[in-house]
Amino acid sequence: MSGGTVHIVGAGLAGLSAAVAMVGRGRKVVVHELARHAGGRCRSYFEPALELTIDNGNHLLLSGNASALAFLEKIGGRHLLDEPQHAEFNFFDLESRERWILRPNDGPVPWWIFAKDRRVPGTRAFDYVRLGSLLNAAPCETVTEKIDPTTTLYKRLMEPVLLAALNCDPKEGSAQLAAAVVRETLGRGGKACRPLFARNGLGPALVDPALSLITEKGGELRFDHSLRAIEWSDARAWALQFADGTIELGRDDQVVIAAPAWVARTLIPELRAPTEYRSIFNAHFAFPSPQSLPKITGVVNATTEWLFAFNNRLSVTVSAADRFNEADREPLARRIWSEVSAIAGIDAELPRWQIVKERRATFAATPAQNALRPRAETRWKNLFLAGDWTATGLPATIEGAIRSGETAAKLALAA
Repeated sequence: MSGGTVHIVGAGLAGLSAAVAMVGRGRKVVVHELARHAGGRCRSYFEPALELTIDNGNHLLLSGNASALAFLEKIGGRHLLDEPQHAEFNFFDLESRERWILRPNDGPVPWWIFAKDRRVPGTRAFDYVRLGSLLNAAPCETVTEKIDPTTTLYKRLMEPVLLAALNCDPKEGSAQLAAAVVRETLGRGGKACRPLFARNGLGPALVDPALSLITEKGGELRFDHSLRAIEWSDARAWALQFADGTIELGRDDQVVIAAPAWVARTLIPELRAPTEYRSIFNAHFAFPSPQSLPKITGVVNATTEWLFAFNNRLSVTVSAADRFNEADREPLARRIWSEVSAIAGIDAELPRWQIVKERRATFAATPAQNALRPRAETRWKNLFLAGDWTATGLPATIEGAIRSGETAAKLALAA
């Protein structure tokens, strides 16, 4: 190996992305992870309450997520994703019991908005054209300052989509971040909106192959390895203090902090970073999915927001879920199951279930918090940042996390 060692702190997707980008490029890479496993919020594990292996969260990849797909190709996990031939999104209104399918055409010219059977019921083509105002949003503007929240299109499409993408109420959410989501997906046509499903879970597709590649290329993984502090000198990080000892850094060594924002703020002096977070909860039910049920269904007028149909379970995601942080679990599970039963056409008692609450799932994607996101470069010459909370231009998504790791790796390699 030539050059110094790159120490990556954090083995979530941002840290793994940075490591994958640097191994095999003449640099020794060491990944330090506080937990005993990799993947962060995007891991798979065995859940005893369900007697099933599940994903920590229900994350959706789209065919337009260029960085995520390039990462999958590099680690050899692309074949583990199923991809439909065309973009189709099923929706269900629990109040009216109405179903519909949003079907954007493949090309970038959105002729589908003129086809009544392809757009949201009760909407007109002009409603979609008016969404263009979102694309010229100022940094201080929220979503509903750019698009009308009283319209059918907002209530039946934009609100559930942007609530999931931003993980905060679009009324407080950054219009610029919402525009970035629209620009990279619907704005590029249905070909960029095809949903990708990890048939065996996100861990086997995104995490396990990355770990294998890192070790095969000579990288080192250190789990249960807690970074306590960083020592500084001459505008550089010069030592990393771990629970089991201190690593002194050579002149050519570099550090990538790919830990959560609240951890990074304890390690780096005067770091400007988001300070507010929003929760997500996922409800999992050990019940085989009916064959007629789509793999993903958006739900309006319900607690359930997105229903994911896996072979051996049904899973529900609720975003911006702070209001449920203290809710009793079993009544919540029963409420969700009653909604799932109506959506899926199931007549069955509550099966084995588990609710997973992530209280600090993402930073709050408001204009004020978005303005606090730091760039990958820092004032410390040998220290860089990665994470979906850094200034990726996207909300806190898999695509943003992987993109941030790529950016940090490029800067470290260039340095």
